[in-house]
Amino acid sequence: MKSTAAILNNPFLNKGTAFTQAERQSLGLVGTLPSHVQTLDEQAKQAYAQFQSKPNDLEKRIFLMNLFNENRTLFFRLMDDHVVEFMPIVYDPTVADSIEEYSHLFTDPQNAAFISVDDPDNVEAALKNAADGRDIRLVVVTDAEGILGMGDWGVNGVDIAVGKLMVYTAAAGIDPAQVLPVSIDAGTNNATLLADPLYLGNHHKRVTGDQYYDVIDRFVTAEQKLFPESLLHWEDFGRSNAQVILDKYKDKIATFNDDIQGTGMVVLAGILGALNISKEDIKDQKFVTFGAGTAGMGIANQILDELKRAGLSEDEARKHFYAVDKQGLLFSDTPDLTAAQEPFTRDRAEFDNADELTTLAAVVKTVHPTVLIGTSTQPGTFTEAIVKDMAAHTERPIIFPLSNPTKLAEATAADLIKWTDGKALIATGIPAGDVDYKGTTYHIGQGNNALMYPGLGFGLIAAKAKVLNGETLSAACHALGGIVDTTQPGAAVLPPVSQLTTFSQKLAEIVAQSVLDQKLNKEPIADAKQAVADMKWVPEYKSLD
Repeated sequence: MKSTAAILNNPFLNKGTAFTQAERQSLGLVGTLPSHVQTLDEQAKQAYAQFQSKPNDLEKRIFLMNLFNENRTLFFRLMDDHVVEFMPIVYDPTVADSIEEYSHLFTDPQNAAFISVDDPDNVEAALKNAADGRDIRLVVVTDAEGILGMGDWGVNGVDIAVGKLMVYTAAAGIDPAQVLPVSIDAGTNNATLLADPLYLGNHHKRVTGDQYYDVIDRFVTAEQKLFPESLLHWEDFGRSNAQVILDKYKDKIATFNDDIQGTGMVVLAGILGALNISKEDIKDQKFVTFGAGTAGMGIANQILDELKRAGLSEDEARKHFYAVDKQGLLFSDTPDLTAAQEPFTRDRAEFDNADELTTLAAVVKTVHPTVLIGTSTQPGTFTEAIVKDMAAHTERPIIFPLSNPTKLAEATAADLIKWTDGKALIATGIPAGDVDYKGTTYHIGQGNNALMYPGLGFGLIAAKAKVLNGETLSAACHALGGIVDTTQPGAAVLPPVSQLTTFSQKLAEIVAQSVLDQKLNKEPIADAKQAVADMKWVPEYKSLD
């Protein structure tokens, strides 16, 4: 029998005041808790009142994280009841404040594994110790070099992995005892962290090259050895490493990079939803991506794959893209291109004014895009002039200012509606309220990866997928884009976060079916829908006596 302390301090077993009298007798808990036995409902009501009493979002997040550290079932019951309210607290945008203060606020490792580039011989031991005998089915790993809108935050970025896994459980229902957040501490180039004596990570600049990739390889080898049925999710790696790592492992194991594929999938789903409203064909669109980092190029790759599935050749499909970064339009002779950017460059000979295409305004004026996607983290760059220029050349401009948090957004939904006289089809990177304009209420979709990755990941795990391929990615995008209600004026191009649990379940079933149809499952599975249902965890107390 586990000791009293071991049970009360184990967040996967702890019920707090909800331990029954019989359990208190059999588990040696008599006298360690107040006499009254609460129900989970009573605990949830009590905890929500405590949450509401906190003065700001960071304090609310600290409260929820403490609850998470003490009692996973109660935490997820509470999140289940208040998913729309809690999502921006446990993840974007409040997680940004938590990351900045992580080393100063640290109280608990939250069952994460911490791998140091300076200690490569203990990679397997770190994973094994953090898992503590649990049956791990999902690993989210980050080195936190490229946190969207924040940059390099070293070991503090482990909060990203923890938050991502919370959303997996809340949205799709993966058992929180079967997940593992992992931090790969390769150092940091953040001067503020390096100068901070309280910073908990390695106090040296980032390790790169062979030494870095050796640690990544050791990690993947150990992860697959210890958790052979797991899905490996990469999160917030830097633009020089993210695509390289994904390309190395994607055809060998069940893995995906959320910044590359997840972001691309949600944006493609939003585009498909927008085209369902406008009744246009994806093959007729011109795409300008503003911000050619990991997310921007991941989006381009996902759309490219869809154009090829729609019947275009590789060369034909690439002609639909214009990648714009801080230098302007990316050309084949632009210096210092990343591996992800190179396939999306243009030739200078295509343009009479190539030397002038150094700004987004010049590119939009020249190419007349029908779709404008922002992952630039440059606030206000989708200006009234640019948007009106775009709208003058396309009936229903598709405009997605996706940078977050709010202060980094390329434009607001309200301005885009006004500047296009209600014609724009919009998704934002942060939650946006309805926009009332000339008698119509416009519902604004959020291009939030949480709309996609929980259902995608859960379906892959339930189907015991060997790999994730383009066929399955496309099936998931069409499923999410197809949820749009095209009959309503002002309809959103993506479903709302309030329906997250419902459509995550549907997505998981479609993903699992795609795996089975392609015979990519490791073990025989008779029914995709049943496999998803059988794996779903619900936040209810189980008997321990």
